[in-house]
Amino acid sequence: MTIIVRALEPLDIPSIFRLYSCKNTQANTLQLPSSSHIMWEKRLSTAPDNYYCFVAEEAGKIVGQLGFDVKINPRRRHVAEFGMAVHDEHVRKGIGSELIKKMLDLADNWINILRIELVVFCDNEAGIALYKKFGFEIEGRALKYALRDGHYMDAFYMARLNPNQENTNDKKETTQENQ
Repeated sequence: MTIIVRALEPLDIPSIFRLYSCKNTQANTLQLPSSSHIMWEKRLSTAPDNYYCFVAEEAGKIVGQLGFDVKINPRRRHVAEFGMAVHDEHVRKGIGSELIKKMLDLADNWINILRIELVVFCDNEAGIALYKKFGFEIEGRALKYALRDGHYMDAFYMARLNPNQENTNDKKETTQENQ
């Protein structure tokens, strides 16, 4: 099957509601199990200009979503964060990879993002492996980050620097070492 990744359209909102109603999606995101269609419509139809939302479509059905939030603080405009979900019945089919590729193309080639951040539960091995595949590294661990099914769960902070941009900190360290 061919996976098409495109921008979210208003008609996709019912599918996003169904996507985030999946058990594994709820377990691996911060969404509550009883979210409403109205909440998703309000959240997605009033998204600010610094928020990009992509959907993955397979055979005409929405099977994944990625939200990409560019920071508006003047000192952090080079940073964005994202969250994503893949429908429970469509995991391990490359959908997450296609969503991330679309996001990285936007970030690296069109809107000049240097740093992309994310948070992932420590027991989400598939998610961690996916992010590492695209150059994300674990930068820290948040103990008891969020409540899930009655238990507090730890999460990793992960980030990726745009490999096409020079890291000025590395340059400073190299210059200092050579002196």
